[in-house]
Amino acid sequence: QVQLAESGGGLVQAGGSLRLSCAASGLSFSSYRMGWFRQGSGKEREFVGSISRRGGSTIYADSVKGRFTISRDDAKNMVTLQMNSLHPEDTANYYCAATTNYGSSSALWTYWGRGTRVTVSS
Repeated sequence: QVQLAESGGGLVQAGGSLRLSCAASGLSFSSYRMGWFRQGSGKEREFVGSISRRGGSTIYADSVKGRFTISRDDAKNMVTLQMNSLHPEDTANYYCAATTNYGSSSALWTYWGRGTRVTVSS
C-alpha cells in the first residue's frame, strides 16, 4: 500500500521559513516524479512544484519561484519543500504527490498524502 506522509507544517510569521517533508512508502520511490500541491480555503488545489525522478530538474509555479525549493533523497524515500520568504497568501494545506506521468495538472498525479497545514500570519 502506497503511503505519502507530510510533516513540518505549522504557524509562521510573514517573511519566515518552513520546511515540509514527505515520507514515502510502498512504491519504488526513485521511479516517481514527486511534487507538492496546495489548497487554500475556498480555492482549488494548485501545483506548487515538482522534482524529476533523479532530482535533476525541478519545476515551480510562478507564485513560489525563487522562494521555494524542492529536493529529494532517494535513499530515504523522502522529498522536502523548503519555503522561504513566506507570504500570508501561502497559507494552505500542502500535499505531497507522486506520479510517473508528466504535467502539473493534479489529475495526472497518482498518489497523494493527506496534507499538512501551513499558516502564515501577517
